[in-house]
Order: sequence, then structure tokens, then C-alpha cells
Amino acid sequence: MKTIKSKTILFITGAFVSHTCWDEWKEYFESKGYDTFAPPWPHKDASAQELRDRQPNDIDLATLTTYELIDHYANIAKSLPEKPILIGHSFGGLITQVLLNRDLGVAGVAIHSAPPKGVFPYEFSFLRAGWKVLGLFTSMKKTYMMSFKDWQYAFVNGMDAKDQRAAYSKYTIPESKTAARGALTDATKVDYDKPHPPLLFTSGSTDHIMPAHLNYRNYKKYKQNGSVLEYKEFPGKNHFVLGLPSWKEDADYILSWLAKV
Repeated sequence: MKTIKSKTILFITGAFVSHTCWDEWKEYFESKGYDTFAPPWPHKDASAQELRDRQPNDIDLATLTTYELIDHYANIAKSLPEKPILIGHSFGGLITQVLLNRDLGVAGVAIHSAPPKGVFPYEFSFLRAGWKVLGLFTSMKKTYMMSFKDWQYAFVNGMDAKDQRAAYSKYTIPESKTAARGALTDATKVDYDKPHPPLLFTSGSTDHIMPAHLNYRNYKKYKQNGSVLEYKEFPGKNHFVLGLPSWKEDADYILSWLAKV
């Protein structure tokens, strides 16, 4: 029996990329009858080029904390006309998990999610792809900009070089090292034993920065307590899942899941 009545979706963006990565998803879900919102992170409400032009001296973004980031999306969720369905990618998947734990959504979808505190990300490809954003031995008052070489490994591995470059130019933006470090702190704790609204994890078999094994460990951390909990791994998907030519495969799976829970 379908229990989700809300037709409002809050898309939550991950790190390193512009919130415009949701544009096609918004249009598609709206064509299916949903009202959608994809607000940017604090201090990221500008074009990708404008944000890159501020690099590395955007101190407002550089000093953004994880607590502030999560509260930003919590306040947006509370302001919507009805309790939303939360759909987040990467760091946005992590925020989705935290907000769902706070009972701020009727359902959650964590796409290639970063893990909350309690799931230590020891996978080699994660460490290789993500350690630089922590900014060890660098100023925390300066933002971090992923290099194209790192983008190729972390997000768009397996794609043609031309498509990798086009995606980098269109979406990649500077990031807060402060927020990245905060992902390893109590700011991202969730109660894995607590009953929760329906929650779906999706992963990709070729994702480097959030590998499928890490996503599966995240999923398995939740206690089997009668809450709806599901995991789906898509073959051949890298971390650029939102912009891959096959993105509708993921979107349709999510739509079908929402229709049945």
C-alpha cells in the first residue's frame, strides 16, 4: 500500500558541483507531477564561473561549517508547504540521511551518498579521490578547487575526455574545506537504530569517490527495525550519475520506488 502522499521534492546538492546539476532532474520529476526545489548551498547562489572567479578567497564559503550547511537545508525543508521527499547526491545524500533522522522528510533517497559519522570511509578510491578537500596543512580561510585531473578520477572516470572537460567547465565549483572536515564529526551523526521513513540507497559500480562498497556499508549500518530500507547498485555508473546520458534510468527507478512505498 502506498503511504507517501507528498508531491514535493527537495533535491540536495553534493560537494564540488553547482546546484544546476539537478536542472534536468527537476524538469523530469515535474513532468511526473511533483513540485521540486534544488536550492544551492549557502554562498553558492551564483554561476559556476562566478564562483570559480572567487577562488580561493571566498572566505564566506571557506568558513561554512557542516552544522550550518545541514541547518540550511533543514530550514528549507521546514519552510515547504508539505513535508518533502528528500533526494540528495553525495554530500547531499549524507544531508538527506541526517534530515530524515530528524523526521524532516516523508522519504529519502541517498544517491551515491557520503557516509555519516560511524561509517569510516577506508576504501582506497575514496581516500585517493577525496583527501585533498580536507586541506591538511593549508589555510581554512581559502576554498578548495578540484583540479581537472582529480575530477577525471573522482567524478567522470570512464567518460570521453571531451565530455569530462565539458562537465568540469559546466558544473565544478570551489568547495569549503571546513564543511568537508565537518563530515567526519558529530555534525553528521545519525541514530541507526531509530525507526525512519522509507529510505533508498543507490550506488554505481564504477564510482571512485563514493564506491559501491562504501554505500553498501552505509546501508547495512541501519538496524532492520521494520522501516522501509532498500539498496540498489547500478552497473557502470560513476559519480557523475546525475549528468550521465543514462540518468533517467536512475530517476525512473526512484520514481517507481516512490510509487510503491
